[in-house]
Amino acid sequence: MIKPQIIAEDAGYHNRNMDATIKRVSATSNWKKLDTIMLIPAGGSIPTKVAMALWNLYAPPNNAFFRMACVGMEVGEAFSTAIQNILDHPQLSQYKYILTCEHDNIPQPDALVKLLAQMEAHPEFACIGGIYFTKGHDGVAQIWGDPRDPQTNFRPQVPIPNALQECCGTGMGFNVWRLSMFKDPKLRKPWFKTQTEGGVSTQDLYFWSDARSHGYRCAVDTSIPVGHLDLEGKFGPPDFTW
Repeated sequence: MIKPQIIAEDAGYHNRNMDATIKRVSATSNWKKLDTIMLIPAGGSIPTKVAMALWNLYAPPNNAFFRMACVGMEVGEAFSTAIQNILDHPQLSQYKYILTCEHDNIPQPDALVKLLAQMEAHPEFACIGGIYFTKGHDGVAQIWGDPRDPQTNFRPQVPIPNALQECCGTGMGFNVWRLSMFKDPKLRKPWFKTQTEGGVSTQDLYFWSDARSHGYRCAVDTSIPVGHLDLEGKFGPPDFTW
């Protein structure tokens, strides 16, 4: 039974508490431009667990979410080539963010929207990633280098739980990047390169050794865990993740 009532006017729930409504809408990323391109260098295939995790990612409502696989290329070449293709494309070049994934990293379903919210809240960072570890029982968090150190380095930092932790370099297993930074002509090309001569460097830290010299900053959100798949079972039971 409907309760007997006389209705003269009703401004609506949200209008009656406008301050709270404004705060709520301002805090959410649903109403902002968050168009994102997901890049994954996959060789020829990716494990089922990873595929399902990426398939089940929540995308921000009312925004474009474009998936791009980079097949048959070395990982540094894959990222550099794909990003150049994005910049050369009339529509994709107008997107705001790039999400880099790797074939052995397993994010939780809400990881992308959480990273995008952090990017919107922290424009000082060009890239923010979830936390994942190098493989093995003694794996370290990929939070490379402490910016407070007067000499730039990529020593692993001790993770600070539930923090947005600035670092000198990140991995690329699950990171959100501002596409605009790759339009900066001061950054060297190729952006990402697995360096084997004149020093040794993985493609991610090769990039950050240059990007930081031009003022770009990055961080890891330690409240966003990302698994690192050990498909061959070298460090635990098959499919064990960190």
